[in-house]
Amino acid sequence: MMKSFKISLLALAAAVACAGQARALVVTGLDAAEETDFEQFAGKRVGLITNQTGVDRQGRSSVDALFASRKAKLVAIFSPEHGFRGNAADGEIISNSTDPVTGLPIYSLYGSVHRPTSAMLAGIDVLVFDIQDIGARFYTYLTTMALCMEEAGKRKIPFVVLDRPNPISGMVLEGPVLPANIQDFTGYFPVPVRHAMTAGEIALLHKDLRGIKVDLSVVKLRGWDRAAFYDDTGLAWVNPSPNIRNIDAAIMYPGIGGFESTNMAVGRGTDAPFLWFGAPWLDAERLVNTLNAAGLPGVSFRAENKTPEKDIYAGKLCHGVRMEIKDRGAVRPMDIFVRAVCALRDKAYYRDFRFDEEALRLIAGNNVYKAVFESKDPPEKIIADFQAQCRDFDKLRGKYLLY
Repeated sequence: MMKSFKISLLALAAAVACAGQARALVVTGLDAAEETDFEQFAGKRVGLITNQTGVDRQGRSSVDALFASRKAKLVAIFSPEHGFRGNAADGEIISNSTDPVTGLPIYSLYGSVHRPTSAMLAGIDVLVFDIQDIGARFYTYLTTMALCMEEAGKRKIPFVVLDRPNPISGMVLEGPVLPANIQDFTGYFPVPVRHAMTAGEIALLHKDLRGIKVDLSVVKLRGWDRAAFYDDTGLAWVNPSPNIRNIDAAIMYPGIGGFESTNMAVGRGTDAPFLWFGAPWLDAERLVNTLNAAGLPGVSFRAENKTPEKDIYAGKLCHGVRMEIKDRGAVRPMDIFVRAVCALRDKAYYRDFRFDEEALRLIAGNNVYKAVFESKDPPEKIIADFQAQCRDFDKLRGKYLLY
């Protein structure tokens, strides 16, 4: 018995060790580039688009790594929404600044301009992108990447993406495809709301579909499984923005983020951003019963009151819906959003529900607005239509997948 127990312990220890090795297999584009001391940029003056997520396996920032390179010369830094340190609120205008460590200029691309100007790009030989995206179409980091690609192409500056994993997996597509004639800062790519692609793959797609003349290359990931979620990679989690504090919030964001086009709070200023939504006027018990009755996979719902410290209902008691993910691979946040919004359009129970039509069209998509508020289709039809769009897109995206 004791011998058998010891063998079991040894087997368990071996399994844990193997699991740890498997989790450590993913090598980011930054780590891959560091292995050669950025040989790809040898003799080049580099402009780096990054923020707090641009770190290597040791936790060193891509700024510090490039600045220390004996081969490349870092000359400028560019930052997206939320700023270089990622602590600015959503939508907060950010000014240019200087990095206190390297003394290099930090040009904000979420201030007076969203595109790098000729003055910002003067003297740069190659523009490099190293930011962790979260896999939702209306998350703005990849829009910043696309705008920088376009400006680099106009000036014949090569553009390089140091690729990173899609943290909510590269397998699951959700929501409607944005019409190709729309290009807004929160809706820039003709892809589903949950696009299941990496930054490098989106860059390749964007270059091709929009006919951008730019010398584009991607430093690929190694060891990434498309079905993996971020905590399967062995990489340390860094909050990509103040309210995406864990993988579960990132998973729910493509669906629950759609409520930001409405008068529903999404948990900003609480302990559960994007894992809770609510409002002072909401009959949360009724909505919870509706959602639970739908039998949505991978998630459970319960009524929970919160008083947000900020956002649209700061200091006000809100009745809300708390979501608990049971199965990350099964949960579909866009289905939750569609089911909830279809219920909320019933003025007999939710007469105070409001939405911004233009914002809803850009964030969730034209199709969501039309099906929910014009056609008044049942949620089953809307979700089926979105699934059909995703199947069509899946055929297209295959051409751009690197992994």
